[in-house]
Amino acid sequence: MSIELLIGNDTGTKAYFPAVEEGIEWSTERKGTPGKLTFKVLKDDVLDFSEGSAVRMKENGSELFFGFVFKQQRDKDRIITVTAYDQLRYLKNKDTIVYENKTADQLLRMIASDYALNVGVLEPAGYVIESRVEENTSLFEMLQNALDLTLMNTGELFVLYDDFGKLTLRHLSSMAVGEPGAYLMVDEETGENFEYTSSIDDNTFNKIKLTYDNEETGFREIYIAQDSGNMNKWGVLQYFDTLKKGENGMAKADALLKLYNRKTRGLKLTGVLGDNRVRAGSMIAVNLNLGDMKVRNFMLVESCRHTYREGEHWMDLTLRGGEFVG
Repeated sequence: MSIELLIGNDTGTKAYFPAVEEGIEWSTERKGTPGKLTFKVLKDDVLDFSEGSAVRMKENGSELFFGFVFKQQRDKDRIITVTAYDQLRYLKNKDTIVYENKTADQLLRMIASDYALNVGVLEPAGYVIESRVEENTSLFEMLQNALDLTLMNTGELFVLYDDFGKLTLRHLSSMAVGEPGAYLMVDEETGENFEYTSSIDDNTFNKIKLTYDNEETGFREIYIAQDSGNMNKWGVLQYFDTLKKGENGMAKADALLKLYNRKTRGLKLTGVLGDNRVRAGSMIAVNLNLGDMKVRNFMLVESCRHTYREGEHWMDLTLRGGEFVG
């Protein structure tokens, strides 16, 4: 394993390959958090960087992280602990934006243009948001609202992340690690320990009720989708919301029921053999015996922490899925 970490000076005119201490960590979260790189360097007479300096990391030539220094912490031994974030950090900026007839990818492109952010692959989200006012809200929240509206109305999930310095938006189907016949798989041999939970307490609904106050007719329209079988098993777990003009009430209710009418499954894995292709938003194959059931399914990576230490590479993963198959 060959780690290459480069850091620029504050004007961007020089770049350094600093003496990096062991224990580099690269972490990503699927929603609302920028990718983070933390590492320690020895301050010598040559190294010269500051907050805002660019940071780039590669492993064996593979591009992993590109971002900027946001925090330094020094000790008496001249060791500097550096925290760098990728481009998503700038989506924490707040603003007020009014937009009409845009898909989530079009909104992302508009925001990137306004804030001079670099854009990579943006897969079309498809769902057109008729109009929306985002007031005094972070750019992260604006984009997540657009992605949530897309998910609730179509059942399609998209993942926003920074791909080595480029904002990227991909459909979940594009996020599988590997390819048919050679997908990355986590099993008892590749992970040190796991923690598994199943629940109907968080984001599980077997009845969807949506209403729309039609000003033209003067009547309130009500749209309901439900699963009587699961209502008998779990009791009534109702999701309620109001519709905006132009939304297809029945189609949205059906999409929400399909999305939420299931148990949620959570799996935390520690000490997994590292693979640089895995990041928050990835889909990985899991083959584990959990005692009361066997998991043989793809699961979504909610958070991922890579640790590079003493020539070794490990991952800690938090995974999410619906009903398991197997």
